[in-house]
Amino acid sequence: MKSMKLLRWIQTSLSCLAFAAATSAQAQGFPDRPITMIVPFTPGGVSDITARPLAIGMANNLGQNIVIDNRGGAGGAIGMSAAAKARPDGHTLMMALPSIITIPISDRISGRPSTFQMDQFKPIARLTADPTVLAVRAESKWNTLADFIRDVKAQPGKISYSSSGIYGTTHVAMEILANAAGLQMIHVPFSGGGQQIQALLAGQVDATMQTPGAIAAHIASGKLRLLTAMSRDRVPSQPDVPTARELGYDGEFYLWTGVFAPVGTPDAIVNRLRAAVKEGSVHPTFTQAMATQRTPVQYLDSDDFARFLQADTRRLDAVLTKMGKIE
Repeated sequence: MKSMKLLRWIQTSLSCLAFAAATSAQAQGFPDRPITMIVPFTPGGVSDITARPLAIGMANNLGQNIVIDNRGGAGGAIGMSAAAKARPDGHTLMMALPSIITIPISDRISGRPSTFQMDQFKPIARLTADPTVLAVRAESKWNTLADFIRDVKAQPGKISYSSSGIYGTTHVAMEILANAAGLQMIHVPFSGGGQQIQALLAGQVDATMQTPGAIAAHIASGKLRLLTAMSRDRVPSQPDVPTARELGYDGEFYLWTGVFAPVGTPDAIVNRLRAAVKEGSVHPTFTQAMATQRTPVQYLDSDDFARFLQADTRRLDAVLTKMGKIE
């Protein structure tokens, strides 16, 4: 009996050693071809304009190109589902937004089968975490949030806003405000941030909820006006814009960006990717791009990012559950 147990122990140990050796060898040869970074939205949005400059610094570290693959649709669910199913060898990554949290929660609330779950991803690093701001055209008659709320309440179901899709990040941000203020608006979904902003500029919708960086150029040019910020404190780059809390409406929403790999990616490769993303986050191309967008880099490495995700998931789950099913 003892000899059988010893034999099984030896076999298990040898298997573990063989697996570790194979993983180490795999990591030493990684990457052996270009890496694809899925951006689950169309070009021009927050995840896209974060991923592209980051890819340059990562490529410099890894010695392979990072190819950006925009797969927009369904509030990000199409691209996220594809990333969740990708081969976990480190050659497919994803730049995600908080919709990676909100979409599975919304599927549960709505009774829909979910196309992916958070546990299908391994967090690599967080890059940024910006509050969302409510923007309207500068030519509109709304100079304050009070003006906007007054007219929305006077015309329920008439005033429209653009978003990234049902339970997408900008949809949830606007619905948090709408829920706090008792508003009924027309929701017009798009597959990316760039399209949402262009729809507002073109007069196709009346408002949008974005990050300050995504619309900084349009604010500076005088085309758009900010009415409020969905943050605890005022946005440093827009100190004259009051927060919703200041104005009596309880609600916050931060649009962060983070890099993920499919779960099952070997630890040695994850560590290699962590190093590449960290170097990419301080590469001049990335830091200059974020500075131009007035987006502060708020880097969190893998373990800290995982803890942040757990806390953000609990917070958003409570908020969305309270809101219930939204359209």
